[in-house]
Amino acid sequence: MPDNDAPKPGHFLPGGAGADTSGARKPVLPGDSAPLTAPTPRLGGSAPAGPPQLSGSRLGPPPPGDPAAAAFKVRYQPEPIPFVVKKRSKALVAAIVAGVVLVAGAGVAGATKLLSKYDDFVANPIGTTPSLPGGTPSKSEPTGTPTPDPVVEKENKLYANGRLASVRCKEPAFRPTSKENVRSYYEVLLKCLNQSWKPVVEKAGFAFHEPRLIVFDEGEETACGVQKLVASYCDADDGAVTMPWQDLVESYEKNKALARIDEPDALGYVYAVHVQKLTGIFDASDNLSDTAPNEAARLEHLRRQALQATCLAGVFLGAEKATFPIQGELLKQWQWRSRNDGDEQSTDKVRDHGSRKSAELWRTRGFSTADPGSCNTFVAAADKVG
Repeated sequence: MPDNDAPKPGHFLPGGAGADTSGARKPVLPGDSAPLTAPTPRLGGSAPAGPPQLSGSRLGPPPPGDPAAAAFKVRYQPEPIPFVVKKRSKALVAAIVAGVVLVAGAGVAGATKLLSKYDDFVANPIGTTPSLPGGTPSKSEPTGTPTPDPVVEKENKLYANGRLASVRCKEPAFRPTSKENVRSYYEVLLKCLNQSWKPVVEKAGFAFHEPRLIVFDEGEETACGVQKLVASYCDADDGAVTMPWQDLVESYEKNKALARIDEPDALGYVYAVHVQKLTGIFDASDNLSDTAPNEAARLEHLRRQALQATCLAGVFLGAEKATFPIQGELLKQWQWRSRNDGDEQSTDKVRDHGSRKSAELWRTRGFSTADPGSCNTFVAAADKVG
C-alpha cells in the first residue's frame, strides 16, 4: 500500500513543498562571485566580516620597515662591494740595463738593481690590454705537502733538462734609433724567448705563459710604478717585462755594437726572472731572503737569485749562437759588458746582484754551456756569488 506521507518528486527542489525558504541563497552568477579575500567556511564564526584593508601598491615602494622588502633587498639588490687594492709582498726584480755611467769610448756601463717590497701596481701600462677579472680560467692548485723552498731552489727540475734547444733565432733587424724600432726589436726577440723556454718549463712540470711586453718612456707610470731607465719584471697580470728605450737610442749613437749587445742582454735577463717565477724559484728565493738570519745572509741570497738570472740570459744566447752570432765586434763588446756589470757599477753600491767578477763568471758559464743546469747558483760556494 502506498505511503501517502512519502515526499513527492521535486519535494526538496526550490519551490517544492519541502523547500526551506527561511534562508534562501542567491544563485551564484558569472561576475557575481565572492572575493578571494572573503573568509571561507573553515574560518568559522570568528572570521572577520570582510576582506582585510590593504595599503600600498604593488608598483610602488614597500612601507617603511617592511621585513619582506628588507630581505628581498639583501638577496637581490645588495650594496656594491668596495674595491680594495691588495698589497703584494713579493719583490720585483729590475735590471738597469744600460745605466747612466758613461765610459769614454765604450758607451754605457750596465748594472742591475733589485726593487724590493714594491707594494702596489699603480697603473695599467699605456698601450697594453688590461686583463679582465675572470678572463682566463684559473689553474687548480696542487694538493699535498708543498715542496720546501730550499728544495725548490737547489733541486728544481729546470736543472735536469739538459742544453737549451735552439729555435734558430736571428738578431732582429731593427736598430735602436726610435721607440718604434726598440719595440719591434723586443717583439721579435720575445717570440724567440717564448719558443725557446716554453718546452723547458713544461718539461720540468710547470705551467707556461708568455709575459706581456711594455716599452715605456722615461718617467712613465707602468705596472711597476714610475720608471726611469729601468728594465723590470713584474708579476702583475701573469707577468710583464717592462723595457726602456731612450737610453738605447743614446748609447747606439755612441757605440753601436754595445747597444746591440745590451738589447738581448737586458731582455734576456728580465725574461730569465720570468722563468724563475714560472718554476717557483723566484718566490722560494724571496721567502728565504726575507727570513735570512741577518743582512749579510739576505744580500747573499739576493745575489744568488740575480746571478742565476744573469746565467740564464747567457744560456739563451749560447743556444742561439749559430744563428744569432756573438762574434767579432759584438763578442768584444759582450765580453766588455760581462767584465763591467756588477754591484761596483751601481750608484748605491748595495751588494745585492753580484760583483763584476761573479757576474762575468755566471754570464760566461751560461753562454758557454747553454744549459740551465749550469746556472744553479744556490748550491755554489759563497765566493762564487760574491
